[in-house]
Amino acid sequence: MARYIGPKTKVARKFREPIFGPDKYFEKRNYPPGQHGLTKKRGTKQSEYGIQLAEKQKVKYTYGILERQFAKIFDLASRKDGITGENLLKFIESRLDNVVFRMGIAPSRQAARQLVSHCHITVNGQVVNVSSYLLRSGDIIGVRERAKSLEVIANSLSSRANKYAWLEWDSTSLTGKFLNAPSRDEIPENIKEQLIVELYSK
Repeated sequence: MARYIGPKTKVARKFREPIFGPDKYFEKRNYPPGQHGLTKKRGTKQSEYGIQLAEKQKVKYTYGILERQFAKIFDLASRKDGITGENLLKFIESRLDNVVFRMGIAPSRQAARQLVSHCHITVNGQVVNVSSYLLRSGDIIGVRERAKSLEVIANSLSSRANKYAWLEWDSTSLTGKFLNAPSRDEIPENIKEQLIVELYSK
């Protein structure tokens, strides 16, 4: 499946946020890319549509979601009871690749997608190789026996910190439990989801 494999720092500079995680190059050049990036005025007028579209693009890049997948998730969110914007983020956070990243099994969402697609991750004891798989409350996520010695997993887990109340982790068995979809205040990403709702409502 198509994935963005271009320069990440350039994208982060476009949104003026390190959306792919800590980036020393972004810190050095925290201004838009291009020859006029440094001199471009921060107060440059942007249309309402442009602001809304940029917010959607930022979320897609942050979570590694394609346009068609994003539209499907938004449709699910809009049909579910509650606030559409919050529902959208809850569904996105419930994706298997995101939870593997949040649990600390992988150092990034991109690495998490690779682990899932290479059949290194199980859900309730069964191998799942679909990164967009939506987890349900109570699902158990684990690392396959043959993958427990992988360097990328060992290194990531050695520096993990269990800071998400909606996830449990057992370092002995290398399994975690998805307790429930997180509430809005438990999602650390700087996202203005209401702008995305307004974009789709046009």
